[in-house]
Amino acid sequence: MTDQPIATAALVQQEAASLAVSLAPVYQDLHANPELSFAEHRTAALVADRITGLGYGVATGIGGTGVVGVLENGEGPTVLLRADMDGLPVLEETGLDYASVARGVDPEGNDVPVMHACGHDVHVTCLLGAAELLAARRDTWSGTLVVLFQPAEEAGGGAQAMVDDDLYARVPKPDIVFGQHVGPLPAGVVGTHAGPSFAATDAYRVTFHGRGGHGSRPQSTIDPVVMAASAVVRLQSIVSREVAGTDTAVLTVGTMHAGTKNNIIPDTAQIGVNIRSYEPHVRDRVVGSMERIIRAEAAASGAEREPVIEHTEAFPVLVNDPEATGAVTAVFADAFGANRVVDPGLVTGSEDVGMLATAADAPIVYWILGGADPQAFAAAYASGRMEQDLPGNHSAKFAPLIHPTLDTGIAALSLAALSRLGGTTATA
Repeated sequence: MTDQPIATAALVQQEAASLAVSLAPVYQDLHANPELSFAEHRTAALVADRITGLGYGVATGIGGTGVVGVLENGEGPTVLLRADMDGLPVLEETGLDYASVARGVDPEGNDVPVMHACGHDVHVTCLLGAAELLAARRDTWSGTLVVLFQPAEEAGGGAQAMVDDDLYARVPKPDIVFGQHVGPLPAGVVGTHAGPSFAATDAYRVTFHGRGGHGSRPQSTIDPVVMAASAVVRLQSIVSREVAGTDTAVLTVGTMHAGTKNNIIPDTAQIGVNIRSYEPHVRDRVVGSMERIIRAEAAASGAEREPVIEHTEAFPVLVNDPEATGAVTAVFADAFGANRVVDPGLVTGSEDVGMLATAADAPIVYWILGGADPQAFAAAYASGRMEQDLPGNHSAKFAPLIHPTLDTGIAALSLAALSRLGGTTATA
């Protein structure tokens, strides 16, 4: 920090607020036109065009649809700011004037609705704002700024796809990575947490094999629907009965598919399992228990073929560097006020942004950006109905406030970058 950190922060926030107003139509456009993972062609083109106009050297098509802008500005560290771009297969129910009616094709070839139900439109807009603010104030900092717009966070492969596509042979390797994720904290609030912060996630596609036949003669079949249903119920006992109360894990069965008609017993049934954890020994315990239960339920049903368990997705634990997180938290407290900086604790959601830092052997600081209506948040909190009354990420009703969410998000990214790049002037 400098001798006048408050003046510096005030100036950055003033500029961020102005940019938030000018970028609000961009945010609304992005929200109305979401794209699924690895299909973010329109979004990538919009991003590339805007940062090219700001003077960044731009590389496109990294990892499929990834876009990276590089602004070299003398000697100094390299700072990477990241935003993810993809939407989700969710039918929007917000009632907003700019609500999405977009549709896309999922990896299985199904026509599905698409919505920015996780706030990646907020992330993109805030990074565009920070890119503009920092480009305009390059006389106050020295180093290299990398702004990275990542595809397919929701699919679990976007960050790794960019790394595998020679990301750091094409753009400078960062000395630190910063990013943020909008969530149901009050708009204007940021949440930082040092150490393990976002959970590791593992996803599995499980196929039970039975023997199909006519629904009127179940005795001639081996019913995979019963196997799958029994497994779904039994899997819920893992966290409650096999994980220690002092450990944290979440197991969700999010999909179940079987059959084509109500009087036909199918040959197969399929479920999708998602596991969240923070510690390797907990993950190993939950995964091992899942596999045991799945195989046992198949055996109990007399299955003539072992179920197939496919590991389809994995994110590692996101670990925020303690020293860097402490420094950024202090910057945010000076800028926004200590009452607007909170510790959200462990977040059971997962993020692949850590792969960008790990591949560069760099520290990371990744924080929560509040996007909820403060009055709605306060009412839900007071009534004890946070989960029921405050739509969160992946909800069809998730609708972050435009202001001050964008204002705070642009300022937070800018202040974090300037804290490393030496942008400390207190004058306009």
